[in-house]
Amino acid sequence: MKTIEEEIKQRKFANIYIKTDVNLMYTSGWLQNNYARFFKTYGISQQQFNVLRILRGQHPNAVMLSQITERMIDKMSNATRLVEKLRQKALVTRQLNDKSRRKVDINITEAGLRLLEEIDAVMNEQIPPAHFSKLTNEELESLNTILDKIRN
Repeated sequence: MKTIEEEIKQRKFANIYIKTDVNLMYTSGWLQNNYARFFKTYGISQQQFNVLRILRGQHPNAVMLSQITERMIDKMSNATRLVEKLRQKALVTRQLNDKSRRKVDINITEAGLRLLEEIDAVMNEQIPPAHFSKLTNEELESLNTILDKIRN
């Protein structure tokens, strides 16, 4: 197991807080790169996958863009652009709301649902995911508690 110092070839950090910040950012980037490679094989991005999962969670009900934006993992993503790319791939539909012409209803299509089923099947084959296989359930619970504490 390589330490963060070995990974980024830095001998020492000014303090434990900076080391932890760097380690979290490095690990986050590492995970994102792995997921990007995985989702690329399905022709979508990690952010598009997130949108599809949000829509599946509300299916068969339509979702407005603002609802997608507030539920996204990556709050800096451009939800409008993501939805349009998914629409072009026939994974979602967009249509004007019957009650308010200023609102747009977004739904996942059958093709979108099938794609998520395919991805889920592959992801569920490896439980736990390789990057968590070295951790015990207790360590995972502790990690989740720590991450929640950092954000709150």
